[in-house]
Amino acid sequence: MIADGKYLTALWYDGESESVLYIDQTLLPHQLIIRKMITFEDGLRAIRWLEVRGAPLIGVAGAFALWLGMRESAGRGAPEERFNTLAERLLATRPTAINLARGIRELKHDLHSETLLLQRAITFREEEIERCRRIGMNGVPIIRALAHKKSDGVVNILTHCNAGWLACVDYGTALAPIYLAHNEGIKVHVWVDETRPLNQGSRLTAYELEEHGVPCTVITDNAGGLLMQRGEVDLVIVGADRITRNGDVANKTGTYLKALAAFDNGIPFYVAAPETTFDYELETGSQVPIEERHGNELQVETPDVAVRNPAFDITPARLITGYLTDKQTL
Repeated sequence: MIADGKYLTALWYDGESESVLYIDQTLLPHQLIIRKMITFEDGLRAIRWLEVRGAPLIGVAGAFALWLGMRESAGRGAPEERFNTLAERLLATRPTAINLARGIRELKHDLHSETLLLQRAITFREEEIERCRRIGMNGVPIIRALAHKKSDGVVNILTHCNAGWLACVDYGTALAPIYLAHNEGIKVHVWVDETRPLNQGSRLTAYELEEHGVPCTVITDNAGGLLMQRGEVDLVIVGADRITRNGDVANKTGTYLKALAAFDNGIPFYVAAPETTFDYELETGSQVPIEERHGNELQVETPDVAVRNPAFDITPARLITGYLTDKQTL
């Protein structure tokens, strides 16, 4: 997609330096800095501290980190043991998003060849980009149909957190239909939840949309309900970090409240995610491990007060209108 006036993806392999390059998302929108992932520890740190974030992206980043780890530990023990140790450390960084486990699984059958490990990671990245493009294609008809019903032709879409190309290498999940609809000439306007405590919406989603020329407005997390009551929201599209067998969705904290408000106001609520985000081994959302992040992210002013900082919540399937996937709209 477009950033700083040029085409970029969130992460890619650089053959010349034999390293992985990625955009440090903690510095956006003020600085566009490209960093190198040269070692396994680089990858571990980038994922843990959200330099790379978003379920599809951390799956891809994890795959490349594993390749780096296997390369630098070559000759120091059996490949299976080294791989399992590296994989266990990776999984501990971000336990909620299933894509990280998928990225690890992609490399598991090529343990004895660094070349095959690298090629598998590169292919996995390319496949994830294509999955997101297809999500966009499957979502455009929904936006187009809403546009035909509007007297001014403008479809107002609310999204939560960041589920654009920064979270998914390219295109995005929730933002993919929006980008493709905009490219097609459909008038769209996006309400961007600021998404506390780390403001991925106001920092990253707004940045993406502005760079691509998509009209958008940042709102406080709790303003969405009022806008829905006033008829200023036509559609809600969010991403997902894990979708269980019954259709429950784990996504950034606050998603559940948006789904409740949309349900109460009769507004379509869609979840956009590639096949790699579906976890068929878990029956319901109550089984999803919820990542608890450090309380200092909330910047609480009272120094001794207790803080809880769950990074995700669970939206029950009964509140969800449908799922935009790379296969079809469900």
